[in-house]
Amino acid sequence: MRCVTHDDAPLLADLMPWSVAPPRLGRGWPTAPDAASLKARWDAFVKAEGPDREALFGVTRARTLSSAVGQLPGQSSGTGRLARASGPCAEPVRVLHGPFDEQWLIPDHRLIDAARPELWRVADERQVFAVEQAPSPDGPALLVASVLPVVPPQPKAVPAARPGRVRPLYRRPGGLEPNLAPGLVDLLAKRLGHSPAPLDVLAWTVAVARPGPDGCAVPLTADPELWAHGTELGHRMLWLMRRDGERPKLPGGRRPYVRAPLPSRPLELRYDRDEETLHLDEGRISPVPPAAWDFEVGGVRVLDQWFSTRTTQPEPGSLEAIRPTSWPQTWTSELLEVVTVLALLAELRPQQTELTVTSPITASDLREADVLPVPDTTRRPASVLDHHEEGPEGQVALL
Repeated sequence: MRCVTHDDAPLLADLMPWSVAPPRLGRGWPTAPDAASLKARWDAFVKAEGPDREALFGVTRARTLSSAVGQLPGQSSGTGRLARASGPCAEPVRVLHGPFDEQWLIPDHRLIDAARPELWRVADERQVFAVEQAPSPDGPALLVASVLPVVPPQPKAVPAARPGRVRPLYRRPGGLEPNLAPGLVDLLAKRLGHSPAPLDVLAWTVAVARPGPDGCAVPLTADPELWAHGTELGHRMLWLMRRDGERPKLPGGRRPYVRAPLPSRPLELRYDRDEETLHLDEGRISPVPPAAWDFEVGGVRVLDQWFSTRTTQPEPGSLEAIRPTSWPQTWTSELLEVVTVLALLAELRPQQTELTVTSPITASDLREADVLPVPDTTRRPASVLDHHEEGPEGQVALL
């Protein structure tokens, strides 16, 4: 996405200074497109004993059946050693498994190699996660989500766009303490004539962010009309990416529908550009705009990654092999929504391209106003004591 900008545009790393690497799972079986499979996998795991349980688990340097770790903040799971775990699993939660692909995760610290507890402490209904993406010619530099992004292991045969740093909009639960450079909002208020809300700043950021040699750049403007136009565009993008309100729809006549029933287990995804038809084996969905099919994140086609994570054959006998025996109707509904979201986002690209930033507020301006450099403390997580956190083996966790 291109945008005419000033060469001295500030960096996202300075405007939203606190960032965390996304949680790295280390094993694939604690995530799935459906929650029922996760509960069945856990049941199979705890029924196994000794070497069988260890083989199912997937031992890594970070996690074994004897690893001692506490609960994830805000989650209820066991804290005893997995070697003797029993009973039901923690209730699965929604996470961002890949671009525009929400799936389910067992939120158990013992199953996750690098859980990033500091992100879990601030994950609530007010939070918005900005996720940097690998540069690509046509893909977005930044995605946003209302659920926590994670990095699952991916089979080599599955194309995958890996998320970059995660920047929460708020440093504390309840939408408190925006993760913005101190003094930034005051400077914007002075230059624009009104004080933008933190979500307005993020909306502008999403609309204009672009990859640069030193990281994601975010041109700022002192033009009130341009700011209003950019934030309106950005809020539309936020609504489409977050997908936590009214479900988006394309106008009548352009809405994708299932034209031929999908098979019980489709194995091939292909696209007919002339007919604007998505083929899942003999199943057909149309109309699917070419822009939705071509939509890429990090150089990977979104629909390819979405489909592959649901159809790649798992290793027989593994916990990942416990999954629906046929293609669920809910997956079809989710696919139709993903196509819709991608098509609507693609329609906004010309507006992003035409968004020429005039009256720029440069990085030099921010330094002159003492907004930059930011204090080192803003790059570290805030002290959050809102959650009771149980330590290993039921001990009280000291925060």
